[in-house]
Amino acid sequence: MPTPHGNLGGMAFSANELRVLRRALAEVLHPSRTAAAVAPGAAPATHVQDYVRLAEAVDDAVQEAGRQRAFLLAELRRYREALPGSAAGYLERLTAAVAAGHLPGPDDLTALRTLRAQATGSPEHHRRTALLRHCEHLADNDVRPRLEAHMPAPRRLLALPGTSAADEGPDAEPKPRPKPAPATPPAPDPGRRTPTPAEIWPPGRRPAPRPEDEDAMAALAGLVGPRRAC
Repeated sequence: MPTPHGNLGGMAFSANELRVLRRALAEVLHPSRTAAAVAPGAAPATHVQDYVRLAEAVDDAVQEAGRQRAFLLAELRRYREALPGSAAGYLERLTAAVAAGHLPGPDDLTALRTLRAQATGSPEHHRRTALLRHCEHLADNDVRPRLEAHMPAPRRLLALPGTSAADEGPDAEPKPRPKPAPATPPAPDPGRRTPTPAEIWPPGRRPAPRPEDEDAMAALAGLVGPRRAC
């Protein structure tokens, strides 16, 4: 029966279990070649039973590894609750748990900071400082992806038509502004007509003749004489 090998998910197999596992992998990778190599009188059902037993043994080993991990975390919690008297045992179990893939939580970081602040010898102080820095690094690497997953996606600025990144850079030369078009006089209103001189100067408002004009008219009349009746 395979057994858990450490707390990182490894397993230990016997020689017979390795042969069964190799045969199963060969049948999966090369089914035609494996079928041709089987003797005519061999019973393929025996191989199937070996595969089933091996799969059941692997499931039991996985469950056993889960139980060992749960026991290790329970021991770590009990030693953490008994601090500061259990500092040596807590640091030992925390180191083993972190090596097995345990992610230190806020309680572990608080406990490590408290233990690091205690007055100890130089080697022990360096040991606690190194473990604290390692746990902080693991916690920071776990929190950062989760924060980035909850952050909204960055918005992209849309460029206006007719512009480019080179035109908007700090070294871009200013473009001359287009000169305004000359103003054109307004077109006359088609529904409005031009007034006549009689409308501008009515008969009653015509200027009176000057004296010089009257003398010239009298002299002209004397030269012409009276008109004859026809």
